[in-house]
Order: sequence, then structure tokens, then C-alpha cells
Amino acid sequence: MKNQSHQGLLFRSEDIKILMKEEISPEKFLKSNMIEGKSSFNLLFLLSQNINLEAEDCGTKFLFKKNQYILHYSQQESVAELWTENQEILKYLQVQINYNYIFNLINPKSNSESAHILESMIQNNYIFLHKQTPPYMTVEMHMILKEIISYSKKGVMQKLFVEAKIIKLLILIFEQFNEKNTVEETPQIPSIIKKFVDENYHRNIKVEEIGKLIGINQNKIRKEFKAQYHITVSDYISELRMLKAKKLIINKNIMIKEIAIECGYEYVQNFTRAFKKKFGVSPEKLRTQ
Repeated sequence: MKNQSHQGLLFRSEDIKILMKEEISPEKFLKSNMIEGKSSFNLLFLLSQNINLEAEDCGTKFLFKKNQYILHYSQQESVAELWTENQEILKYLQVQINYNYIFNLINPKSNSESAHILESMIQNNYIFLHKQTPPYMTVEMHMILKEIISYSKKGVMQKLFVEAKIIKLLILIFEQFNEKNTVEETPQIPSIIKKFVDENYHRNIKVEEIGKLIGINQNKIRKEFKAQYHITVSDYISELRMLKAKKLIINKNIMIKEIAIECGYEYVQNFTRAFKKKFGVSPEKLRTQ
């Protein structure tokens, strides 16, 4: 089988560059070069298993697990080599951000908190957040990367979209860093799923999608979530949707169809069926009572 390499420039502006690298069937010990620009911050998301990394300015070799990431500041232009062994897939996404962009964004002169954040970024404190272990991506980070990769518009709209997503990623990283002394090294699966569902139950989400986003087998998701919360993932999603629907139904200015969409149902018939099963009456009848 021949190598299948996908290395694309997803976005580039004066301040931000985003690269996607994917070797479907890399040769044994084939190395990929990742360039870090002068005075730049580099977000590196490791999207496949057992990725080795060796950097010129570091002098140490790292071995990353799937879904780990680092935020690294490079003072001078440097090259890092990444590779996998035993013909494993090599897949990662690199976001390079100019120093001046971050400086203007954070504005360290405005207050001590901003100054501390920038100093922590420059000192590379965000590489290892807990017990010298690279941090794991959260579900929200996965979703943001997916949105960046799949975004199709170009020009000003793409620039505004990408910058907004990069800022959100940085916020999530800062929050994760601030919680480093209280969170466990590897987040518990049930709490990850619950957080994701709490924030996305209004979308047409399925267990299969959640599994793909965080790299966990869907059967394991179902088993561990039910063991922790004594309810299935699907029933929990339905419960949240119905609670929201009942609050919205009293507002007669909102159409039933709009409520269905707002609660994550693509078809009104499915929404009506679920509502009647939960409350014993149809949405229309409850509204007229």
C-alpha cells in the first residue's frame, strides 16, 4: 500500500497559520518536519496515537498519546520532527500565531492577570499542566478543530471565523491551566460526556458523534455513563430537551416547529411523539390548557 499524505494549509493571514498533516500509511520511522516561526506561539494538537516529537530547541524527545496537545513559544525559527512507529497513522494539526497578535490580544500592560498569562505562555508553562503530562483536549476543543477544518468560506469571513475560534481555544487552555491542581490527569469519561451533552443537547447529536469527537468507543460511553448517572445517554439528552420544551411551550409567540428545532429535533413529528410520551399530552394541547 502506497503512502497517502494529506498536508494542507487550511488558513493563512499575517498573524495566523493553520496546517493539517495526515499520513495515512507512513513508512516506518518516516519523519515529518514541523516549522515553528520566529517569535511565534504554536498550538499542536496530536490527533493519532503514539506520536514522537523531537525539537531543535528542546533537546528532549516526547511521546504523545492521542488527543493530547501543547502550546509552545518559539523565540527563534526552529524545526521539530514528528513520526510514528510500526506504520501507525501520523495525524496532527498545527496553529501558529504571531507573538504581536497575542500581545495585542492579551494586552499585558492592562492588568497583572494579563501580564501573568503572557509570561506563562512565553515560559512554556502550558506544555505540561498536570504531573508533567501533556494536557488532553476537551470535547469543546475537538468541536472547534472540526469547525475550523470543515469551514468552507474564504476571505474576510474566514479570517473573522478563524480568529474567533482561536480565541476560544486559548480561553479553554487558560481555564484548563487554572484548574490544573484540581482536575485529574485524564478526565473521567462520564463527566466529559455529561458536559458535552449539557452544552449541545439542542443539536441533533448522537452517541456515535460523541465517540468520534473524543476518540472513545461508543459502547464504552454508554456503559460508563449509565453506571455513573443511572440513565442512558439518549434518555439524558431527551430529558434535557423535554425540560427545555416545557419551558418554551408556554410562550405562544413561538411556533411548535421552532420549539422542536430549538430542542434538537429535525422533524416536528418526532418532537410531538417524544413530548407526548414524556408529559402525556401533545405540545398543542398543553399549550391550550
